[in-house]
Amino acid sequence: MPDSVAIVTGAARGIGAATARRLAADGHAVAVIDLDEKSCADTVSAIESAGGKALAIGADVSDPDQVQSAVDRVSAELGAPLVLVNNAGVLRDNMLFKMSEDDWDTVMNVHLRGAFLMSRAVQKHMVEAKFGRIVNLSSTSALGNRGQANYSTAKAGLQGLTKTLSIELGKYGVTANAIAPGFIATDMTKATAERVGVSFEEFSKAAVGSIPVARAGEPDDIANTVSFFVDERSSFVSGQVIYVAGGPKV
Repeated sequence: MPDSVAIVTGAARGIGAATARRLAADGHAVAVIDLDEKSCADTVSAIESAGGKALAIGADVSDPDQVQSAVDRVSAELGAPLVLVNNAGVLRDNMLFKMSEDDWDTVMNVHLRGAFLMSRAVQKHMVEAKFGRIVNLSSTSALGNRGQANYSTAKAGLQGLTKTLSIELGKYGVTANAIAPGFIATDMTKATAERVGVSFEEFSKAAVGSIPVARAGEPDDIANTVSFFVDERSSFVSGQVIYVAGGPKV
């Protein structure tokens, strides 16, 4: 596996931050991308404190010009990006009859359009290197989830995008896989608890009650799976969706 530069979107906190730290520990230089560059400071500091190399970049992944500028900056300052983790996401949960067009569009733009734009921007570097790894963050919500018509659809769409990327880019040494997390303790799940009007402790306890391994997931559980997909030992694994949910989901 060549010395690689990795891009992780939505890496200021949660799963993205854990993934950025893990990839840095694995030896990658990591571009930490989030909407606000200043919000990436903690992730970058953690990586550098551990002896790694990281670069903070502020970019809206749904904006093609900002995406291209971000990828160009990564290439200029760190090197050609050969690993991409499309993790950026937002929630705009609501029941269908209450969901606005803006709720729908915002979620689609960040999750699906963002992953498309980022993948399109980095594939040139991967094809030229004859090596690349793309990992998309889906969700168990892709199977359907009350109050998440937008989020569920976007996460299901990411699975289709993943499989198509694996078909189109495979002959260039590029793999594409997706991870579908189950209940992971993050700021996003805490926000969901607030939305439904319960404490996070109560919300977490209810979720854990249906998880076979009897615990909530942690961001590092997802980061460890990303690490596997990025490693050269997984070069014959592509177009797959792995549910990291403490038990079977399909």
